[in-house]
Amino acid sequence: MTAENTGPGFSIGPLHHVQLAIPAGAEELCRAFWGEVLGMTELAKPPVLTTRGGCWFSGGLEVHLGVEADFRPAAKAHPGILVQSLPGLAKRLEAHGHEVTWDDNFPGHDRFYAFDKVGNRLEFLEPRP
Repeated sequence: MTAENTGPGFSIGPLHHVQLAIPAGAEELCRAFWGEVLGMTELAKPPVLTTRGGCWFSGGLEVHLGVEADFRPAAKAHPGILVQSLPGLAKRLEAHGHEVTWDDNFPGHDRFYAFDKVGNRLEFLEPRP
């Protein structure tokens, strides 16, 4: 783990994973979005966690999608995902029916927002040269 910040007796490193909530039974929708559209690899969940439902993906970032009984999509809260070739990702998302909303209000970065197949907000950004 590379330390990003050091406090008294500890250090904070990069994120291990991001978890987003999904409704029960939405695993196939997640596989279609995170696996097929974004091209991430599905990870095997530890056996002790498989009975909870959901699915995990990896590809530059690890995303855990966990079933939440009273699911409500995250309309404001979101992960900020760094991307190389942001326009290429935007084209891919749009080609698969996902609206992309560009936002130039983050200094030094190009970025847009999109939503996964269950309505969770996602921010994709790329540093400007």
